[in-house]
Amino acid sequence: MPADPRITTHASAAVLAESLAAQIQAELQQAIAARGKALLVISGGSTPRRLLETLSQTSLDWSAVTVTLADERWVPNSDPRSNAALAEQTLLRNAATAARFLPMFRDDLDIDDAAREYSTALYDCCLPIDVLLLGMGNDGHTASLFPQGDQLSRAMAPDCSDIALPMHAPGAPEPRITLTLPTLASARHIHLHIEGQGKQQVLRQALASRDLPIARVLAAAGARADVHTCD
Repeated sequence: MPADPRITTHASAAVLAESLAAQIQAELQQAIAARGKALLVISGGSTPRRLLETLSQTSLDWSAVTVTLADERWVPNSDPRSNAALAEQTLLRNAATAARFLPMFRDDLDIDDAAREYSTALYDCCLPIDVLLLGMGNDGHTASLFPQGDQLSRAMAPDCSDIALPMHAPGAPEPRITLTLPTLASARHIHLHIEGQGKQQVLRQALASRDLPIARVLAAAGARADVHTCD
């Protein structure tokens, strides 16, 4: 049975944001020094806003960094639920305006074609991921790997050859595109960012059961995964 990931509990959300931003900055710098470029994958939701805003101000050769998403709702950037819009509002500012952004949503394609086009673009660009920032829902999903997602079995298969897939799930207002388990778990550095005792309890339950998507991603990542939390 794989060991649980390392868990760091920070004194506050502000301390977490400063500490994790510094760690991600160092990991991106390491990637740029080794390969001349870096791939940073971020997640949406309200939890990472402070972290992404802090990271946007860090000193880094952002022109060598490609930023993309772990998942995206099938909505245009003008929609407040868009993860691309969140990236533009928080990370792709200040020093990080020099970064390249690779979106998942395409208004000229349907979701299936967009997932295929995105997968090709990401493969040609810079896989594997250098730094992956994940979140987690109260149902134990991460990215858009929902426990009842229509393509969950395919997306979670260890030998899945798809980089990204469309995903429909009960309770999700719109379809999504998500990176698959092999794509996520192959990242060189993986950080799960959660806040609050409720999310901490969900994670404990997920790690105990080993069945929920977040636990399976962390297990597949092994020693490359870290959890960062605060009350």
